[in-house]
Amino acid sequence: MNPRYILYIHLVINDIIMLTLFVLLQLLSYILFTLNVSFCVIMLMIAIATNLNNPLTLAAMAVECYLAICFPLRYPQICTVKKTYIVIGVIWLLSLLTIVPDVFVVLAVKSPDFFSSRIFCMWANIIANPHLDKKRDVSNIMLLVIVWFTLFYTYFRILFTAQAASANAKKARNTVLLHGFQLLLCMLSYVHSLMIGGLTNLFPKSVLVIRYVISVAIQILPRLISPVVYGLRDKTFREYLRRYFLIKRKAQVHPDKTQKRRL
Repeated sequence: MNPRYILYIHLVINDIIMLTLFVLLQLLSYILFTLNVSFCVIMLMIAIATNLNNPLTLAAMAVECYLAICFPLRYPQICTVKKTYIVIGVIWLLSLLTIVPDVFVVLAVKSPDFFSSRIFCMWANIIANPHLDKKRDVSNIMLLVIVWFTLFYTYFRILFTAQAASANAKKARNTVLLHGFQLLLCMLSYVHSLMIGGLTNLFPKSVLVIRYVISVAIQILPRLISPVVYGLRDKTFREYLRRYFLIKRKAQVHPDKTQKRRL
């Protein structure tokens, strides 16, 4: 029932979906090399949407921190569970709006036989249109500008707020900085194709190995940070985690102690 944890869970679920699809596509590419186009389009749509959801969710979490510190009295009225779910719906809508038009263009341009054929599952192999590439770059830049502006605005408002000397305000500032750090790691995906292309030119016989290593470094490693940074840093989360494991340990230890005492 807490908007902060709802947004955090949404961030983790997005990462789980994205990583699951990434691993699945990597395995299928190694085993089968080519995939059905229709199946590939569906998988890539979900993967790209969840990837775009990540920075938008980070921006929403930064705004939640800002409202909790700068407007503590109005926070319960502003940040409600219902409004949080509306924000998550808007995040998904914005992400899908960047990818769905490209799919409609493919449906209009390509023949029906194309969707029953097999290709190496990459978005560049499905859409080879410079205009759509420019549209995608512009939409990504706009989203990143909005997210970076949100992070900077919330950070400096928390920094100069009247409660900036409190421990909660300092923790909120550090959290927003961590949002920015994770966003920087997410932006590595924009140089994904450039790195693969450059290394492929140097080592043309190791295309699959290069693609796999670069993809793991750029897509997987940054997302391993979320559970540690946003989960274990949280006092309430740690308390419930500790309580859960202590209960488990007690449940395992007490029967043994009881049996020994009876013996």
